Amino acid sequence: MRVVVAITGASGAIIGIRLLQALQDEEIYLIISENAEKIIQFETGYSLDEVKSMAKKVYLNENMEADIASGTTKFESLVIAPCSTSTLSKIACGIADNLITRVASVALKEGRKIIVVPRETPLSPIVLENMLKLSKLGVRIIPPVPAFYLRPKKIEDVVDYIVGKILDSLGIRHNLYQPYSPQ
Repeated sequence: MRVVVAITGASGAIIGIRLLQALQDEEIYLIISENAEKIIQFETGYSLDEVKSMAKKVYLNENMEADIASGTTKFESLVIAPCSTSTLSKIACGIADNLITRVASVALKEGRKIIVVPRETPLSPIVLENMLKLSKLGVRIIPPVPAFYLRPKKIEDVVDYIVGKILDSLGIRHNLYQPYSPQ
């Protein structure tokens, strides 16, 4: 499966990084926004080179001439994790002013799967309206909300659960968390 993974400047860059690790059997195209580069360095122990090495191809967010900015370049899914509310709102309003929002516009017009992982709280009415608008267009919204019934012991357990939910939505089998099964 060809998957475009975009990491924006919202907090939670580790979600995008863990997703890249989980997708290693897939063909990954990666876009990292300028703000995401700063967040990765601030929030994680990963270097940008380490993160970029997890993808088949890496694009600059400013590169509007990139092949994935065209509907003729085939990919099955776009996952924006984490997704800033600015990026989410631009997509909802049809603004394609950088490669991430352009690829989202292409994915929408081509009917491809889009998953966004918005990382903000609390949510304003404007952001909630934009989420609803995207959801009605078929975009899967996966807020990074932990499942406490899985009894997470560390932050990695929470991240694995969120990434597992993304993989579930992509139809990719994984063992990042065990399904809930009451005794």
